[in-house]
Amino acid sequence: MDIIVINSLKSLPSRSRYRLIKRVGDYLICLLAMPIVLPVMAICALAIWLDSPGPMLFVQERIGKGGRQFKMLKFRTMQHNLDDREHRVFMKAFVNGQVNGVSGHQMFKPVQAAQVTRVGRILRKTSLDELPQLFNVLRGEMSIIGPRPNVPWEVEEYRLWHHERLEVLPGITGLAQVMGRSGLPFDRIAKYDAEYVMKQSFGLDLKIMLWTVKSVLMGRGAG
Repeated sequence: MDIIVINSLKSLPSRSRYRLIKRVGDYLICLLAMPIVLPVMAICALAIWLDSPGPMLFVQERIGKGGRQFKMLKFRTMQHNLDDREHRVFMKAFVNGQVNGVSGHQMFKPVQAAQVTRVGRILRKTSLDELPQLFNVLRGEMSIIGPRPNVPWEVEEYRLWHHERLEVLPGITGLAQVMGRSGLPFDRIAKYDAEYVMKQSFGLDLKIMLWTVKSVLMGRGAG
């Protein structure tokens, strides 16, 4: 089953024209957004600095297209220098399907919520914590739309077909995110991401962008 799915992905058209136009579009969107985004980012950084000790940015190794590692940027939303061992155990179990989407996150989030700063709660609710990833897009490590990148120790738990997510550049937002990521089991997230890889087009990208804007305006951030 896994081999058949992966072979079907390899047989897809190269879509080189689509990828080129999408890459140029990502770059132009980021450049055009910077005059508005940079002042907002400066306000966010100042709020984080005033709210809690520690760096303003959270920099973490993630796995991108083709399994390549890169440093993903986010605004820090949690207390600095936390012990993440409990989080790692939970997320490994989540990727392995040992923890269900909604029920598992309901059990784990109260613990995590206690570690989120006051400003961090606002940044997560509005998705402003993701703004620094525009620089990842400019560096060619991410796209505006694509599967969300996992950390290396999560990717180590992938089953064979989960690697379909790594066929394209990871994104700031994606199909799984607008379909309710925080309440989905990991296999369902991976299936949405594989569906995006199979069906990616300008039309689908536009739909995901519009759904993302709607989610942000309704306050359904990642936090």
